Amino acid sequence: MYKYSVIIPAYNESETIGEVIKKIIKLYPDFEIIVIDDGSEDSTAEQAIKSGAKVYRHPYNIGNGAAVKTGIRHAKGDILIFMDGDGQHDPTDIANIIKYFPEYDMVVGARQKDYQSGMIRKLGNNFYNILASYVAQFKIQDLTSGFRAVKSDLALLFISLLPNTYSYPTTLTLCVLRSGRSIKYTPIKAKPRQKGVSNIKIFQHGIKFFNIILKICTLYSPLRIFFPISLCLFTTGIFYYLYTYINFNRFTNMSALLFSTSVIIFMIGLVSEQISQMWFANFTNNFNNSKPIFSAGH
Repeated sequence: MYKYSVIIPAYNESETIGEVIKKIIKLYPDFEIIVIDDGSEDSTAEQAIKSGAKVYRHPYNIGNGAAVKTGIRHAKGDILIFMDGDGQHDPTDIANIIKYFPEYDMVVGARQKDYQSGMIRKLGNNFYNILASYVAQFKIQDLTSGFRAVKSDLALLFISLLPNTYSYPTTLTLCVLRSGRSIKYTPIKAKPRQKGVSNIKIFQHGIKFFNIILKICTLYSPLRIFFPISLCLFTTGIFYYLYTYINFNRFTNMSALLFSTSVIIFMIGLVSEQISQMWFANFTNNFNNSKPIFSAGH
């Protein structure tokens, strides 16, 4: 029988957090519920305690990802469930997520196409889903969904790589996939935010999401970035050489620069690939030697 911990990062969610907790307790009275008050300026912590959750407080607002990491460190469950405290995630969807364990290592609630968000945000999410799918060589349906469950040993394995910002779902997804673990996407109905406005700034956090994808890509699969750049430069060099040869009957310095640069970038990619493989092997071995690994028979 598995133990479950629900981790809810919260920042100024006093109007909704209590109701969310009560719904979870009504459905799953045996679940551990942890709320991380990320430096709220309202009564979020008091409402969470009153509703029956364990509460850990940050002295000031560090970030959504930092709150999640605090929850991971304190959780006692075998399966960790992450969800928001603003009412967008329906606790009744938890059953549809946890039913896939222990077959899968992580299960993500994928918001449906009718999910109410701005057009720019939808386009951005679609772009990141496509880019991340290319990086991980796996079809990612909802890269930024914060409603997910993961085995606790896997969360602890990657906790040092998670950022302190809203990008933690992106990082966790790519880390799990690039390490050869399994992910299942299951549809959920995300509700509009009940109170207040989202703290996510489209352009500011969008650039951060993009940087996170590139960082994780170069960490686990550098050639997925280096090779396309190398190929692009090499192809450009060929076309430029043909242009100058046909029109001026000469091989220019620019063509030589493009060819040599493409080869250098490709070789850097190969070396980076080997380094990343050795780093990850050492990273996982060190963790395995210090922590018991989750097993189906636990």
